[in-house]
Amino acid sequence: MQIVPTITEKSVNTRILYCNKSEKKTVKPFLKWAGGKSQLLHEIEKYYPFADGNITKYAEPFVGGGAVLFDILNKYDLEKIYISDINEQLINTYHIICEDIDALVEYLYTVQNDFFLLDTADRKSYYMQKRERFNELNINGDKNAVIEKAGLMIFLNKTCFNGLFRVNKKGLFNVPMGAYKNPLICDENNLRAVSKKLQEVTIVCGDYRESLNFIDKNTFVYIDPPYRPITDTANFTAYTKDFFNDKEQIKLAEFINKIDKKGAKILVSNSDPKNFNIEDDFFDNIYCAYKIKRVEANRMINCNSNARGKIKELLISNFYTQKYN
Repeated sequence: MQIVPTITEKSVNTRILYCNKSEKKTVKPFLKWAGGKSQLLHEIEKYYPFADGNITKYAEPFVGGGAVLFDILNKYDLEKIYISDINEQLINTYHIICEDIDALVEYLYTVQNDFFLLDTADRKSYYMQKRERFNELNINGDKNAVIEKAGLMIFLNKTCFNGLFRVNKKGLFNVPMGAYKNPLICDENNLRAVSKKLQEVTIVCGDYRESLNFIDKNTFVYIDPPYRPITDTANFTAYTKDFFNDKEQIKLAEFINKIDKKGAKILVSNSDPKNFNIEDDFFDNIYCAYKIKRVEANRMINCNSNARGKIKELLISNFYTQKYN
């Protein structure tokens, strides 16, 4: 699945324009997302390499909820932007927001109105019906129900426990309903603004390696893969039925070596295993050729309330930024 961006004429004198927020409507992620980067934007934005005008492209091969993507869309006009994810349901939702926003908004208002009229017991029943329908559509691969699938993705995300997207080994979404009084299921203003921003973005459902041909020396690449579990029991990174284990983390590091040789500016985020084992040098070893910075983050999604709080996460880059010198 791919959306080819609309080609627009760029200013002859200016390759990248810093957007005036008073003139352009800002957007925010339309989904809650485990591991979302909204809280770390103040750290990540220090690496944005767009100031000198040489970096004119952006790639995010694990887009997830898109916090960094939307921050960049709010602040810069770039020549080309590429996003992808292996999560078919997620990318279908990006696609529908971009291509069929009117139908999606209509669907979301319908389920929102239905949901608000129900008491707690009936809401749980309604939620379970929608969850079952979502899984049924994804198993059967019904290509005629893409709007409904996108609407259900947003509905379940806004009403499930902690906004967590998790599937079992069969690929079935299995998160229970959360305890929200009146969740904003249809945030029409933001969805329509997001739709406009996505018109010039290439959206791909696929493996991160498919971004290789897009990436060149003019590209800033932000890579936010499923985090390596920092404890033996941490397993809520199952956004797809295929787990991203240490072997996959090493393959990703090899891919990063390839795009580093192409001259791209690269920033990678991941968990810091030293939070619980000071002798665990896994990332320090596989990224020994790069700059590693440890930053504080709040763990927002954890089934154990005692485990929520500030931890260290890794920001790994192949370039220095003046703001960190």
